[in-house]
Amino acid sequence: MVFLGVDPGLQYSGFGVAKKEGPRILLLDFGYLYMPSTKSIPERIEIFYNHFVTLVQKHQVKTVILETPFLGKNAQNFLKLGYLRGILYLIANQRQLKIIEFTPRQVKLALTGHGGASKEQVARVVQKLFPKLTVPKKADVTDALAVTLCGVWKSNQL
Repeated sequence: MVFLGVDPGLQYSGFGVAKKEGPRILLLDFGYLYMPSTKSIPERIEIFYNHFVTLVQKHQVKTVILETPFLGKNAQNFLKLGYLRGILYLIANQRQLKIIEFTPRQVKLALTGHGGASKEQVARVVQKLFPKLTVPKKADVTDALAVTLCGVWKSNQL
C-alpha cells in the first residue's frame, strides 16, 4: 500500500510518499512544494492541487496522512491552512482514498517515544531511519516524512 504524508503550508508544503511491503517501508518520493508569496491565494491553491493530484496519480497513493492543525498565534494562517487541507480532502474523495489524521503529539510519540519531542529530535529519528536520505533543507520535509511514517506504522491499528 502507498501512503502520502503532507505538511501543508501556503509557501512551503512538505510531502513524503512511502510504500509498505510486508515489514519493509520504501521511501518512494519526498520533498517540498514551493509556492511564491507573490502568487495570489487562488493561484497557490491551484498549484497545490495540481502538484498533489500528480503525486497521487504517479505513485498510485491509497492513503493520505495529515497532522491535525492547531490554532497558533495567527488565526488568518490557520484559516488559510484549512484551504489546503480541504484540497487534500477533495483529492482523497475524488479518488476514493483513505485519509487519516494524527495530532502533532501522536506523531512525535510514534517517532521518538516522547509526545513533547522537538522538531530537531523528530528530524534526527527520520534521518536514522533513512540513513541514505540527504538532510532536507526544510523542516517541512522532515515533518511530512514523520507524518508519513506515523501513518504507515499505525495503518495496521486503524
